[in-house]
Amino acid sequence: MVGVVPRQLGELEDAVMTRVWQWNRPVTVREVLEDLQQERSIAYTTVMTVMDNLHQKGWVRREVDGRAYRYTAVSTRAAYSAALMNEAWSQSDNPAAALVAFFGMMSSEQREALTDAIRIVGHNVPDPGTAESASPSAPEGGPTGGAQGDSGAADSGR
Repeated sequence: MVGVVPRQLGELEDAVMTRVWQWNRPVTVREVLEDLQQERSIAYTTVMTVMDNLHQKGWVRREVDGRAYRYTAVSTRAAYSAALMNEAWSQSDNPAAALVAFFGMMSSEQREALTDAIRIVGHNVPDPGTAESASPSAPEGGPTGGAQGDSGAADSGR
C-alpha cells in the first residue's frame, strides 16, 4: 500500500478488514467466516473471495499454512483512515474551509482527540532553522505507518 491512495473499502471488505485489524495476528478465512456468521448468513467461498481480493489489492499479505492461507494486514486502520481523510482534503479547492467545516462536525471527544494528536505531532516536529528541519521528510503516500497493533486517537470509534 506504500504510495497508494486507497479507495474506500466496500461494506464486506470493511467487515473483513475490521476483524484482521482488531485481531492483529495472522487469520484464516475460516476464523473470519465464523465471526462474520454471528452477524449474517455468509458462505465460506464469499469470505475466501473477499480475502483474495484484499490480497490482490494489497490490503493483506498471506502465507501458506498447511492447506490454508493466513492473512495479515499490510497497514493499520488508523493509517487507512488518515489516507482517506488526506485524499478527501486534497480534493478541496479551499483546504482551509474544508478543515473548518470538518472541525465543526466533530464531537467534543473528537476535538479532544485532535488536540492530543496535534500535541503529539508538535513534539515530533523539529524547530525551524535547526539542522533537522533541512533533512528530507518521509515519503508521502498511502496507508502505511505504525506497527500493526498501534492505535491512536484517530482510530477511535472503530
